[in-house]
Amino acid sequence: MKPIQESALSFRDIEAAAARLKGTSLKALFGADARRAEAFTIRAPYLTLDLSRQRIDAGALAALKAWAEERDVAGGRDRMFAGEIVNATEGRAARHVALRGDGGPAEVAEGRARMRALAEAFHAKQVIGGAGVALESILHIGIGGSDLGPRLVFDALRPLKRAELRFASNIDGADFDDAIDGLDPKKTLVIVVSKTFTTLETLANAKAARAWIEAAVGKENASKHFAAVSAAPERAKDWAPAERIFPFWDWVGGRYSLWSAVGLSCEIALKDEAFGRMLAGAAAMDAHFKSAPFEANAPMLAAAVQAWNREGLGRASYALVPYARRLELLAAWAQQLEMESNGKRVDRDGRVLPRPSSVVTWGAAGTNAQHSFFQMLHQGVEEIPVEFVLVKDAGGFGRTPLLANALAQAQALMLGRSEEEAFAQMRAGGMDEGQARALAPHRAFPGDRASTMAALDDLKPESLGALLAFFEHRTVAQAFLAGINPFDQFGVELGKEMASKLIPALEGDASVDDAATAAWVARLTR
Repeated sequence: MKPIQESALSFRDIEAAAARLKGTSLKALFGADARRAEAFTIRAPYLTLDLSRQRIDAGALAALKAWAEERDVAGGRDRMFAGEIVNATEGRAARHVALRGDGGPAEVAEGRARMRALAEAFHAKQVIGGAGVALESILHIGIGGSDLGPRLVFDALRPLKRAELRFASNIDGADFDDAIDGLDPKKTLVIVVSKTFTTLETLANAKAARAWIEAAVGKENASKHFAAVSAAPERAKDWAPAERIFPFWDWVGGRYSLWSAVGLSCEIALKDEAFGRMLAGAAAMDAHFKSAPFEANAPMLAAAVQAWNREGLGRASYALVPYARRLELLAAWAQQLEMESNGKRVDRDGRVLPRPSSVVTWGAAGTNAQHSFFQMLHQGVEEIPVEFVLVKDAGGFGRTPLLANALAQAQALMLGRSEEEAFAQMRAGGMDEGQARALAPHRAFPGDRASTMAALDDLKPESLGALLAFFEHRTVAQAFLAGINPFDQFGVELGKEMASKLIPALEGDASVDDAATAAWVARLTR
């Protein structure tokens, strides 16, 4: 395979801007522009995005805009919205945006109506199980895109909970056991979610759920407790009655599928039309991404800055830190979205990429994260950009100190503290000069470390929908910048294929050719 040949324009200008700014401090950038904080802040539906603490200036943005134009990022976006084939390796469109706006295919509206009807029947006590009693709780079974999105949404919108909802995803049986702990199988609706209905982990948990239900209501009545969601509905017929099989379509990628019937469990478990309102918030972000110019387009600019950090400045990862307990799962959801979409080594034409196309996404909720990995962020050798996500009014107590901590961390990352400042502070506290000199290097902070601040006014369904759509669009725009396909994920397949072949080996019915793996099979089966 031949490597991609960069044009004369695009990346040389990025490299030149990066070389110029690498030695420029963030404080100097603020000193050179009194309006910087406002000039680099973008307002999108439900979201305010502050990029002023990133190591960019007007020249860098101009280079990024030219790069985006040469790579036809806007054209790729428009082709995606138009339903054209943008997933060339699988010959598919990527029409997840059609799930949450007006004017989508008729089957989308029909599917939404069926979801609402089941939710209304469930809460009217009209969904009757095999024991002749109404179902009251929900067990959601899926993995990856069939699990992370609904799990995040339910956690984020838990104050709107109107039914118990549990999740089982891991093939480790402990996950299923924990999920059903305290649930009454006679009153539980099991929703099995799988795009292909061939996923090993999901089918194993589904079989465990069926055995659990059958033990309570009998084999002949078990189907009354099941619903299924799949892009291969014919494979779901053995699991749920026809009226409870909800299709979605091959033009919906798994990690972009939350907005489809994959979100059925959230439709049922949340009140106040939360799921529909979340779709509306996402649609508002769709409209912004589709129409706003580059300079005012939050997902487009955020994608350009993320690519700038990775491809221009060589920052291999970034930490995603939501200062909101109810967004604790955001980093895990974004990990799949960003790294499964953009963790590629070849471009759309199969040519080897000249540079990495994706950052490593990781993180945890603040303030817990401050007591975990912030030591490395502040005083480690490498600079790791941080993305803070705030909720201005998230409810509950502790709002002011929570927000103060988020703002302080961003401030400390940028400003730091010199050895002389640390020395002076210790001396002012009464420490003798020798000890203060010895400790000053340990208490100094280099600062000048980049971060982004994103804020929602609240954590209502509309705001959550807009936030998640923002991440989706940023991921897609960054892929178009890198020239890759963000809608396939062949990288997850090889290990799954090998696992299916190793099961017989671990059960003693097959041999293994690979010496290292064979040794571990022997150790684990002695």
